[in-house]
Amino acid sequence: MRWIRKWHKWVSVIVGIQVVLWLVSGLYFNLMDHTKAAGLTYFSQSKVSNPLDATMWVEPKAVLEQHRDSVALDTVFLLGKPFYLLSHQQGLYAHSYHQYTLVDGYSGEVVTLDAKWISKLAQASYTGGGKVAKLTLLTPPISAFPKQQNPTWQVNFADDIGTEVYVEAQSGRIVGHSDEHKKLADIFFMLHFMDYNNQGSFNNVPMMLMAFFSLWLTMTGCYWCIDLLRKGKLSRKRRNRLKTSAIKWS
Repeated sequence: MRWIRKWHKWVSVIVGIQVVLWLVSGLYFNLMDHTKAAGLTYFSQSKVSNPLDATMWVEPKAVLEQHRDSVALDTVFLLGKPFYLLSHQQGLYAHSYHQYTLVDGYSGEVVTLDAKWISKLAQASYTGGGKVAKLTLLTPPISAFPKQQNPTWQVNFADDIGTEVYVEAQSGRIVGHSDEHKKLADIFFMLHFMDYNNQGSFNNVPMMLMAFFSLWLTMTGCYWCIDLLRKGKLSRKRRNRLKTSAIKWS
């Protein structure tokens, strides 16, 4: 029983610390600016639109005949220009692993997005006053977007909040923006969801251990109380009443 008490106390300290972190991070979530926390301070959803020339448009059938191993075909617009996005291996979500081929919608030629293309795509999604300072091609895992499973370009802008724009290398899709506000929010998300391995999910080993520790505390606490009751250490001690003698006044 002694070892149960000892471990019960230490495990309660661990659980107690995490409960405090939940309270602090939960308070932050209620007070934070959600736009800034999502990295959307300088994010633009406006898209460049150019009139589509139907006479130059390559038929999808002709594109599929040249890429028979593709399993899906989508039409996308990059900087106002139409492209076919062919999927050779398609994941369930946009961030899942994919194998893409990008085909020019007018010429039918395969296009590889180089640094110049990536820079323009990043600038099109950016509304701040900073200039492009650096481009880096990243392979998963990507710390700012841990769920992203495809090679992604990181475009750094020289502005007041250190904006980083992430562009998927094969498709040109804007994965998202990150800056000092989002990085601060990511710390609180990590603490709240116990995502200490940066998996981008609360379904992780630390969270499972916390659930196990909480259950173990409940079971050992109940056993401890039953043991104390059995030994009579929780019963109230009856106080002996002092017998006072009556004083007769004459």
